[in-house]
Amino acid sequence: MKKIIALAFVVLLTGCAELQKVVNQLPQSGALSQQQIGNGLRQALDNGIENQVSKLTAKDGFYRNKLVKILLPKELQAVDKGLRKIGLSNLADEGLKAINRTAEDAVKTATPIFVNAVKEISFNDAKNILLGEQNAATTYLKGKTNTALYNQFNPVIKNSFAKVGADKIWSNLINKYNSIPFVKKVNPDLTDYVTGEALKGVFTMIAVEEKGIREKAGLRNTALLRQVFALQD
Repeated sequence: MKKIIALAFVVLLTGCAELQKVVNQLPQSGALSQQQIGNGLRQALDNGIENQVSKLTAKDGFYRNKLVKILLPKELQAVDKGLRKIGLSNLADEGLKAINRTAEDAVKTATPIFVNAVKEISFNDAKNILLGEQNAATTYLKGKTNTALYNQFNPVIKNSFAKVGADKIWSNLINKYNSIPFVKKVNPDLTDYVTGEALKGVFTMIAVEEKGIREKAGLRNTALLRQVFALQD
């Protein structure tokens, strides 16, 4: 208990850099191992997937969530404005909702990709992540997996466009817009855009859970999480 109190006092005075040195100097019999800290961080990320990412798969999981709602890319903002000017606001709204539906459907299919990615991560620098920013574990996960996840996620998004009918909706939208006199014709790659935005939304929600676990002891729902994150309190 005295060591824990002393460690907390050091945090207030010296910050994370000095705290790292103190943690490394703790006797091995009383300190958590690198593996335990790594496993605790994996549990935090797993919680993010289970508690937050799963919300994105529900109807309006993206569309009604201000943190991750997918807005139109610049190329399509002109389409949106153009359609609304000629009284087709409902059609414009339908198009925006369609791309969010695509992301919601795709995340449902691709969740195992994220779960496996978490399992495969080796936290060689686990203590630095633990003592880092509120989203340090999420940032680490993103840096290690984003490219591979994108490559796996992109065809899922493409299939989801057809599954939820977003491809037909946007084909109709763009054709109507391109028929407006004197407008610049558009044909953006929505699959690529929505893939990037969907991934961004997933990591945003994982970060929400990580931040909660770091700040609120009540969200640490396992003994290991309580032990590991007590080190950064």
